[in-house]
Amino acid sequence: MSDQGQGSQDPADRRRLLRSPAADAAARLRSAAGRSARPGAAGDEGDPSTRAARPGRADYLTVKAELHERLLEEFGERRLLDSDGADVVAAVRDFAARTIASEDIPLNEAERERLAEELTDETIGMGPLAPLLADPAVSDILVNGPDKVYVERFGRIERTDVRFRDADHIVRVIERIAARVGRRIDTSWPMADLRLPDGSRVNATLPPVTVDGPTLSIRRFGRRRLRRDDLLQIGTMSPQILEFLVMAVRARKNILVSGGTGAGKSTFLSALAEAIPHSERIVTIEDTAELQLDQEHVVRMETRPANIEGRGRIVARDLVVNALRMRPDRIIVGEVRGAEALDMLQAMNTGHDGGMCTVHANSARDALSRLETMVLLAGTELPSRAVREQIVSAIHLLVHVQRYDDGVRRIESVAEVTGMEGTAPLMQDLFVFRRQGRQGRRIAGVFTATGVVPRLAEELREQGVAVAPALFQRTDGAS
Repeated sequence: MSDQGQGSQDPADRRRLLRSPAADAAARLRSAAGRSARPGAAGDEGDPSTRAARPGRADYLTVKAELHERLLEEFGERRLLDSDGADVVAAVRDFAARTIASEDIPLNEAERERLAEELTDETIGMGPLAPLLADPAVSDILVNGPDKVYVERFGRIERTDVRFRDADHIVRVIERIAARVGRRIDTSWPMADLRLPDGSRVNATLPPVTVDGPTLSIRRFGRRRLRRDDLLQIGTMSPQILEFLVMAVRARKNILVSGGTGAGKSTFLSALAEAIPHSERIVTIEDTAELQLDQEHVVRMETRPANIEGRGRIVARDLVVNALRMRPDRIIVGEVRGAEALDMLQAMNTGHDGGMCTVHANSARDALSRLETMVLLAGTELPSRAVREQIVSAIHLLVHVQRYDDGVRRIESVAEVTGMEGTAPLMQDLFVFRRQGRQGRRIAGVFTATGVVPRLAEELREQGVAVAPALFQRTDGAS
């Protein structure tokens, strides 16, 4: 009986079963368009604009999703990832034009152009996140689920109307980012620190690490990185602070930048590095390469996680040791977070002057304590006093940056490390930010010198750097 049933199957049904998913989607779209054109159709509520928009939007997304699947079947995702960007764009646009024409999908010219662009984003780009990445006001993008996408604008987190189709859609975007930088993320290692071509930092997680599904966190770099003048304009520091720090960088003083997560440490470090002469050879060491330097003679080094067999891991400490053999004039460590602190301090104490690095800390004093803790992570049996002497000898200036509750990132203090008293490191504040209430949503305050003339000033004068005493006089300039 079953054979008879198959033999009597209607030819139209067999053609429908053999038809491609894109063709089915096109048929649904044509059908939806026909229904929306009929007056009085169910759910139209008599409004022509509503009749045209509702089914059209849903079916447009369906067509795009199924065309994307068909595109990957035709070209192969690995081939698309390995191809040149311009070639991929051309191939996707040609595919979209051929498919739309052959399937007779009822889209106008603007919609066809939009479909080609969105297919390109879905294939090699960031998919639904592309508009957010194009928004210069967005500093962070946080994906907690298919329909839970948040952004930070001007220091405030807000929810967006961006949507992924499902959790697998998020995973595909994550895998494309990882493949671009030669990294892997899967259930065997469901966490990864990645980067985008513009230098933006990406953290991705998969279940079971995140219980409710995959997540994606993007710390954006703007299309144009913030320079020293930009930081002055937005109120990150005062001209006096900038003048002093530029002199210190050019005099090859070792500078530690501390601050909390999202305080702007890397941005400030990049701006500060503008003062390094272009004739010097710079080696940068980072977990995820994000520092953007103007100098031509820059060697960028990046750590690497272990592979799927648990081998091949390269940590920051390995890179610091190797950098010492590369004839560097400057070593910049994007973030000190482990045993590499010992090697960095030893380098600073053995002739490698002018180093700069950042560290997570809640205050300048805490930054020195964290450095001591990280040195102990190296496994050396050094007494605390010896470690502190290394720190005091190596670090000349400590700059603490903070993101205030109005969203503005400011230098909270610039301190000079002056020595030790007993077993305690000594510091003296040279510049501080003093709050003075609010002006609307923005915090009012001033950057002021404390009146303390640093020991560094005399060293700078001996090197022929003219340091005006007025630079350190207590001031009440506006922020």
